[in-house]
Amino acid sequence: MPETNEVLLQYTKELDSNSPGKKGSYVQANGLSIYYEEYGSGAPLVLIHGGCLNLNSWSESIPTFAPHFRALAFDSRGHGRTKDPIGTMSYRLLAEDTAGFISALGLERPLVCGYSDGGQIALEMGMNYPGLAKAYVVGGATYHWSAECYAFFNMFGVDGPGSLEPERAERNLPDFVKLARDHQDVFQGEGYWKTLVRNSSYMWLQPLNYSVEDLHKIMDPVLLVAGDRDSIFMPIEDAVHLYRSISGAELAVAPGCDHMFPFSNMDMFTNLTMDFLLRHARG
Repeated sequence: MPETNEVLLQYTKELDSNSPGKKGSYVQANGLSIYYEEYGSGAPLVLIHGGCLNLNSWSESIPTFAPHFRALAFDSRGHGRTKDPIGTMSYRLLAEDTAGFISALGLERPLVCGYSDGGQIALEMGMNYPGLAKAYVVGGATYHWSAECYAFFNMFGVDGPGSLEPERAERNLPDFVKLARDHQDVFQGEGYWKTLVRNSSYMWLQPLNYSVEDLHKIMDPVLLVAGDRDSIFMPIEDAVHLYRSISGAELAVAPGCDHMFPFSNMDMFTNLTMDFLLRHARG
């Protein structure tokens, strides 16, 4: 299948040329066979990708992380090469999957870095698994869904849990649909991106409403990363609320950047996170 090979090449050629020691494998955790790849050596760093993507979305940052850390990137439940046997999702469930992944590999207090849906998963881990990680990078995440979030989901053709109008998604957000298709269909079959969006809609449309008391449960170090133009998923006001509600949190704001800046400007993202990660890797 030439198209399949072209998509795989597009997302792996930079990793293959710049990150020696690539290793892909599966591990059993929380009822899943989780696909992951690891690079480099040193303190373990677990990378959690965003919604509708897969571990390849970290391809441009791994060459920066791998010389300093044992970087482990995995495909979340229902994403990429990891199947979803139950067909519904929640951030709590994906946090359980990630905790299981850490346990199955015997990782002792790794660093955890998540962005977008991965950031939401990292927040859930911080609240529910104290001491599991040395520190968390939480990017593009929030404590409640805003009206702008629900409007985005509506543009993406999602009006309720388990629903999707793919024509609306393709009309309104063709670039995002292409990202979802390229990251999913090559591994799980033509049109699978629609199944994933339907399954993801259960967690996207479940209100978060984390209270200050919930956020006070996070005792491990946290770096919050936000783009100052991210008006949908992590507006500056939400980032500041999280910063003030999580004990000892640090806040990094990327100037002139929207929600997609880790992919459009990965150098900015790694520059904002590396000092924090190196400091806490030594802890």
